[in-house]
Amino acid sequence: MSKDQYTKEDEIKDALENTELEQKEGEGVDIQDKEGVKEEESKKEEPSNEELLQAEKDKYLRLFAEFENYKKRTTKERIELFKTASQELMTALLPIMDDFDRGLAEIKKSEDSELLKGMELINNKLKNTLTQKGLAEMEVKAGDDFDSEIHDAITQIPAPTDDLKGKIIDCVEKGYKLGDKIIRHPKVVIGQA
Repeated sequence: MSKDQYTKEDEIKDALENTELEQKEGEGVDIQDKEGVKEEESKKEEPSNEELLQAEKDKYLRLFAEFENYKKRTTKERIELFKTASQELMTALLPIMDDFDRGLAEIKKSEDSELLKGMELINNKLKNTLTQKGLAEMEVKAGDDFDSEIHDAITQIPAPTDDLKGKIIDCVEKGYKLGDKIIRHPKVVIGQA
């Protein structure tokens, strides 16, 4: 494009603008009013003090809610940590409890009642302490239905009676729960169907 074309276009634009202004002046619209409207529009774009205050309140509430969620999350994580720490300890103590039970069974065979009383006191104290910390023994009886989610089948033997087919015949090792979580499944013998 040449210089002449730009000049002609510019001249046409200027002429159009001048005619628009002359028409508006003829209608009684002041050029200064037009500029005032532009200033008002620019003021509307800037937020007012109330809007700024509301935005800051909103930001504060969001930050406060986020902090509350953080506190809840860390508290929950801390509780889970304590549960896991006690789970490891409880799991380590379970074989000792099994040994106590076997020892008590052998002492009951002897005729020394004082030794039996002393061992029962120690055993009861240990069990009570662990129960207070959330450990619970899972009750498994002969004739209960076998549930693979709860029980750990170590072997199958021919069922002595028809009603024991597919059911628990004997519990070889006790199972324990810590709260609602099973930390050791009971080991059972089931009857063959």
